[in-house]
Amino acid sequence: MKKIIMAACAATMLVGCANNEGGCNPFLSEYDTPFGVPPFEQIKPEHYKPAFEQGMKEQIAEIEAIVNNPEAPTFENTIVALDQSGQLLNKVSYVFFGQTNANTNDSLQALSREMSPLLSKHGDDITMNAGLFARVKAVRESADTANLDKEQMKLLDETYKDFVRNGANLDAEKQEQLRKLNTEISSLQVQFGQNMLAETNAFRLVVDKKEDLAGLPANLIASAAETAKADSMEGKWVFTLHNPSIMPFLQYAENRELREKILMGYLNRGNNGNENDNKEVIRKLLKARVEKAKLMGFNNYAELALETRMAKTPAAVYNLLDQVWQPALKKAKEELADIQAEIRKEGKNFTAEAWDWRFYADRAKQAKYAFDENEIRPYLKLENVRDGMFLLANKLYGISFTPIENIPLPHPDAEAFECKDTSGVHLGVLYLDYFPRASKRGGAWCGRYRSQTYENGERKAPVVTIVCNFTKPTEGQPALLTADEASTMFHEFGHAVHSLFGDVHYYGIAGVPRDFVELPSQLNEHWVFEPEMLKLYAKHYETGEVMPEELVKKLEASGKYGQGFATTEYLAASYLDMDFHVLTDIADDMNVMDFEQQTLGKRNLLKQIPSRYRTTYFNHTMGGGYTAGYYSYLWAEVLDCDAYEAYKETGDIFNKEVAAKYRKYILTPGGIDDAMQMYINFRGKEPGIDPLLKKRGLK
Repeated sequence: MKKIIMAACAATMLVGCANNEGGCNPFLSEYDTPFGVPPFEQIKPEHYKPAFEQGMKEQIAEIEAIVNNPEAPTFENTIVALDQSGQLLNKVSYVFFGQTNANTNDSLQALSREMSPLLSKHGDDITMNAGLFARVKAVRESADTANLDKEQMKLLDETYKDFVRNGANLDAEKQEQLRKLNTEISSLQVQFGQNMLAETNAFRLVVDKKEDLAGLPANLIASAAETAKADSMEGKWVFTLHNPSIMPFLQYAENRELREKILMGYLNRGNNGNENDNKEVIRKLLKARVEKAKLMGFNNYAELALETRMAKTPAAVYNLLDQVWQPALKKAKEELADIQAEIRKEGKNFTAEAWDWRFYADRAKQAKYAFDENEIRPYLKLENVRDGMFLLANKLYGISFTPIENIPLPHPDAEAFECKDTSGVHLGVLYLDYFPRASKRGGAWCGRYRSQTYENGERKAPVVTIVCNFTKPTEGQPALLTADEASTMFHEFGHAVHSLFGDVHYYGIAGVPRDFVELPSQLNEHWVFEPEMLKLYAKHYETGEVMPEELVKKLEASGKYGQGFATTEYLAASYLDMDFHVLTDIADDMNVMDFEQQTLGKRNLLKQIPSRYRTTYFNHTMGGGYTAGYYSYLWAEVLDCDAYEAYKETGDIFNKEVAAKYRKYILTPGGIDDAMQMYINFRGKEPGIDPLLKKRGLK
């Protein structure tokens, strides 16, 4: 087997090149870069397709070698060989999909549409290979005598389950149906995401009267002026649907008409009856998912998706959502009363609408706590927040982050850091990419350009990236983050630390269930506004002054205000995701927006609170990744709130012993254990829901 893999590698080297001058394909040779990161500046759009094709060809050859191996199936010659196959395909996939999310262009989008069905077919060719599955089953049946350790047994179990879940036990006719459905689902998900990006980039709110800027912070006005200048509209102000633009506009703009205009632009993305309309894409996608679920023996797609997650069943998900819904809705109604009171203070008597909520909720918060969120932004300089999260990791785990100069970057705006363990051992490379651009999808995420693995007995460190859409610096002022952006930074860094600490020998057990994966990220948010933490990093960008104690107290006192809104808008999206995916039939004339209205209406969602994501731009579920899984953030919050109690119970939120235990049982072992067992290993018990309700101020 080793000889075959080496031969395949040699073949790769022949079509690659020793250096990348003269148009050679960088994917087809070893990366000659610091820490072996991708040579981003050398990679051209035309390099991807040949690398994909070569990668698939090589992996199929590796699979054939496993199937045709005359030796009896063993863990090494079958399970490990399969796990380690497709190295080139993984190599190009990490870069391609990272770039299509963070730095896309027309050629990459076209290639994504072209490759999606081909990659789907390639995956099916492997998981539906009868000879390969026979060898996997044979290894599984002889596992009792194979003397496998815990990690090896987990890989064997997950490999077998993966084959079954991907149709290995289906007959030939049903496998062909599954192939068609997988291709259709993959293509529709790509189309959905591209439509959403186009819709987001297409909207512009152009302001040409200075009086229409009333109430807006100076930094937002400056940013809008720069956007207008870049759009050849110098002298005007342009606001977009990217969060750093629209969210403060909704919070501070006094012009009610303009607030309505920009919010409706945001809410109607993918629902404008144009070439980027997503309604029919979604209907087809839902239909294909239902058909796939039934083909696999499930009643609906949610059952299929949840089988491998902590929740296990739709009933368990709904049980959690329902426990939080009524307390959240009650709190939201209290907040609405505050908003109506603020409207009356102005001598007006209209009923608040969705575009009024953030504006008047901000005023209500100021009235209750004498606290304006803009007061804290001078203390949240992006670089300070970044250094704060690095310092937190150092205080908890002893690790350090050092800037890396002269290293290829996934985008010129990004920066790179080397992460080292307390002993000085290299743990990985971390990229940070902060600001919005037309080539980047919205939101924030943590991804990888290389997974952690082992090579020749040595740990090969991961290459991790955090991608955000934060408020840009303006002329004369650095990037000053909002409270939400600072929390997002800490959140994504929690994911990054999880990746950097990973220490497993096999790709197949590196991951954890979707409803567990948010535990490390959400736990990390708990520190961001702790008074002890703020003293360490929250310093005024001009004076260097630490955030005053009085302001810290205001921040702490007001921290739970607005959780009625935040929780109900999140739960609304979670219900929407689940309700779509427990359907057992999708009618050919289904109107997905009517369904959205019905599913949220029956739960009495306030008309002033739109779902955090409406159907036509709900990328978490319609784009894949969190399909029947958006509830995961709340499920993980039950875990993270309970986990943070472990630190607080010691009287030291930086307790190194608790952190060491958390690292050992949660951050390092990948998915080697059942997720709940991993949590119990750390905490000594299963979590309860009370810490979550208290954190959100719902109890």
